[in-house]
Amino acid sequence: MAQPHIRKHQSVIGLSLAALMFSVWLSVHFWAMFAFRIDGSNWPLVPVIFALQCWLSVGMFIVAHDAMHGSLAPGKPKLNGVVGAIVLSLYAGFGWRKMRDAHLAHHRSVGTADDPDFNANNPHDFLPWYGQFLKRYFGWQSMLFVWTVVLAYFFLLDVPPENIALLYGFPAIASSLQLFYFGTYRPHRHEDAAFADHHRSRTNDYGTLASLFSCFHFGYHHEHHLAPYVPWWGLPQQHKVYLHDRISA
Repeated sequence: MAQPHIRKHQSVIGLSLAALMFSVWLSVHFWAMFAFRIDGSNWPLVPVIFALQCWLSVGMFIVAHDAMHGSLAPGKPKLNGVVGAIVLSLYAGFGWRKMRDAHLAHHRSVGTADDPDFNANNPHDFLPWYGQFLKRYFGWQSMLFVWTVVLAYFFLLDVPPENIALLYGFPAIASSLQLFYFGTYRPHRHEDAAFADHHRSRTNDYGTLASLFSCFHFGYHHEHHLAPYVPWWGLPQQHKVYLHDRISA
């Protein structure tokens, strides 16, 4: 177990980054819905806002992921639960306990038929695997949440439909693809080369900046399974340790 001062340091950094990410995500979202109007002169900004919201949405989920492992605020399970529940609810109406329990089951049975994030019938194929992923997690509660927001924005708050679609709906869908591809499919798909160990996970060979922009370092996935107590922002250092140990072995 980490020393109290190390746990406090990790909590301060993790919660500060989470607050920053949440604030920027919410600010961009409200600005895109209520202040920005798409027209012929500002169309070039649309893909920029789209990409930013997609990336920030990925970051929101990664914050919740750290909360699932208790690495957001070590030693404070209630705080982890509250932050994780708020973030997941705003992300897509996800239930905290369902997502947390499924993710911990993934770690216990990674890459097997008992792994809720693994498609044992299609261990190589992206589309069937992604379809199963969506079916498992995007249930009626999420559908109800998303449609409530969409209908309220359109009918009650007079948000233009193109803003709702291009700057809310599609970025959310794209973020699920980004999370799945870099955080589940690439690390756990079956290839000719065998997995290194029973964690049945691989690591993307990206540099730190590419790793950050692809999936908030979640592509350093073998390191995450080896040390799930390490928060997302600590994975680049964990990756360096992992590479050093492999070279030294």
